[in-house]
Amino acid sequence: MTNNNNFFLDSKSDDIKDTYLTFSVGTEHYAVNINYVTEIVGMQKISEVPDVPPFIKGVTNLRGNVVAVMDVRLRFGLPWRDYDDRTTIIVLELDGVSTGLVVDRVNEVLDIQADQINLPPHWHSNGDQGVIKGLGKTEEDVYIILDTRRLLNDRRTQLDISQEIAQVAHLEMG
Repeated sequence: MTNNNNFFLDSKSDDIKDTYLTFSVGTEHYAVNINYVTEIVGMQKISEVPDVPPFIKGVTNLRGNVVAVMDVRLRFGLPWRDYDDRTTIIVLELDGVSTGLVVDRVNEVLDIQADQINLPPHWHSNGDQGVIKGLGKTEEDVYIILDTRRLLNDRRTQLDISQEIAQVAHLEMG
């Protein structure tokens, strides 16, 4: 595994800083750059929206703002699990659009320095790392650092909330 610190410091790649919100899905630990996190909320009522992938659970209304909701467990191909009192929605904002990520639990905010981050292995034959930005190491754990921009802009997520989806959501939520 190669460590390329310049990749993590290049503001064009994702404006990586050293602070991450960590969360768990199943037994794995993940991290997203704290710069994208706008809030963390408990589970909310989610209104389904037609013609979206199964991991897009729908939309929710957070204080008058329509937020698309993605179940990270399903997005990563993990089996469905009932939501419980630890299930949380992490609201991220990218380019003015808010998206909620349903995760099993939020852990903590950590500083992970660039020299503690390795590029992910080349799992994909075309060299595309998908939504994995790197692997962050701390004394206790390894965190899968997600590329927020790729996660939210991936064509499979179809998270560009068009006027039509927003109108459906507003009608359903009154």
